[in-house]
Amino acid sequence: MEIASIEPIPLSYSLPAGEGLGDARGFGHERATTLLRLETDTGVVGWGEAFAPGPIASATIEELFRDDVLGMDPYAVESLAERSYADPYHFGGSAFVQSAVSAIDLACWDIIGKTVGKPVHTLLGGTERTTLTPYASTMYFTEKDRPIEEPMREAVEAGFTAAKIKIGTTLEEDVERVRTARGILGEDGHLMVDVNGNYRPDQAIRTAKAIEEYDITWIEEPVPPENLSGYREVKQHVDVPIAAGEAHFGRFEFKRLVDDRLVDVVQPNLARCGGLSEARTIAKLASAENVGVRPHIWNSGVGLAAAVQFAASVPDYPNTRNVPEPMLVEFDRSDNPLRDGILEAPFDPTGGSLDVPQEPGLGITVDEDTVETYRADD
Repeated sequence: MEIASIEPIPLSYSLPAGEGLGDARGFGHERATTLLRLETDTGVVGWGEAFAPGPIASATIEELFRDDVLGMDPYAVESLAERSYADPYHFGGSAFVQSAVSAIDLACWDIIGKTVGKPVHTLLGGTERTTLTPYASTMYFTEKDRPIEEPMREAVEAGFTAAKIKIGTTLEEDVERVRTARGILGEDGHLMVDVNGNYRPDQAIRTAKAIEEYDITWIEEPVPPENLSGYREVKQHVDVPIAAGEAHFGRFEFKRLVDDRLVDVVQPNLARCGGLSEARTIAKLASAENVGVRPHIWNSGVGLAAAVQFAASVPDYPNTRNVPEPMLVEFDRSDNPLRDGILEAPFDPTGGSLDVPQEPGLGITVDEDTVETYRADD
């Protein structure tokens, strides 16, 4: 069996006017990503995702990987990440190369699972989980006037028992948003906050100390991802756990986060970090230093499926039945047809539980007609 065709598919969806999604850095008005469709000479189709702009992701795949992938045995997938660091030399660790590797890697694992009739999480080994705990990514900053408590109330009404909210503007607003969210979520729910790297270390430290009383599960990207010394400074002065990883690429960047104990939780995005093969390496590096692993998800339905399969396989180490800790997976509460519309059976996080697909491969069926609807290169 070998790869017979490779097709990058840029997708985009524009949000309605005045309804941009906001974080501390500003508003976004488009959801965009790049799918990858691989097909073998035996007719098996695998799907992957490069969480990167379509023109760049497509050009990277076409220029750097097409010749190597065509004719490749999908079972050789784990060597792809290794080779990507050496060829193209000096470019292997870049964001766009690792995003392209991610797409190819995910599609190959999808093909392998479909070929042997097993879901990817079974092939990855590790902990066997049939359900995960979804956390609602919500309480975005909005262009349209909206009570800040409304999104959290809607999430709780939908059954979410965990949530992550946006902060990172001012100390006063941060505290108000956290206080509001905790009051609605209740004392027992996991509450995370996301600064999106918008603070200097001193600002992040002040906010972390001010919200500590609200039992924060983690503070995400308190400083910019490239500011490693800033992470070190924050870590030394706060007791709130720190998480990061959505803007880090490949094992070497994650190794620095882990080895220097700059974070308590690493968050590889499966469509950016190098795919399932690299995420598995990252998880092993993290577990060796007793650092938590929770995937970051802001993807299409394909990237979400990959994250769910990965999360289902992450070891519990060192937790035992006496220290229960749920495997939390992110579920964006904003409107995203690239997540829900392109799957014949979308993921359903309502009720506070997310089932891990047991079908072969990534466990999803992509609606190719709907994919064409959101195709951005026509």
